[in-house]
Amino acid sequence: MGTPRLSSTPLPGIGVRYDLTTRERRRLSVVAHRDGARTLNAYHGDDPDDCALSVRLTSGEAAALVDAMLPAHHSPSLLSTTELGLVAERIELSAVSHWNGRLLGETRMRTDTGVSIVAVLRRAEAIPSPRPDFRLSGGDILIVIGTREGVDTAATILARE
Repeated sequence: MGTPRLSSTPLPGIGVRYDLTTRERRRLSVVAHRDGARTLNAYHGDDPDDCALSVRLTSGEAAALVDAMLPAHHSPSLLSTTELGLVAERIELSAVSHWNGRLLGETRMRTDTGVSIVAVLRRAEAIPSPRPDFRLSGGDILIVIGTREGVDTAATILARE
């Protein structure tokens, strides 16, 4: 079994289920929900219909998992930030975040953490180099770069409700 087998099945009212059979004949599935969430399932090897693990992920968590599985920093055209002691991450701003509707400058992100917010992804639009007067909105995905400690602190600050 050389090439992985991937199939998809529409789930009316829910989304689409993608099934993968690995070379070890293990079955995995991902349900792509209409709201952007994902459910990752792994099945027992002796019974492909018996679910051994099911994990529901937000769209941000799913994006983080994709980044871990296929990290962008492996692209030869991108800066390898790990060599410089920096990391770049996506942080999703919750709709119930304290910062929803507030100006980016009010976060004091660079001053308090040393982290730079280099872009904001909003719906299908990318806003590069947002200015301090940029108004944040729930669902925004902030692309941040800084030290590991700074990015972790930034994520904590942005998670404030």
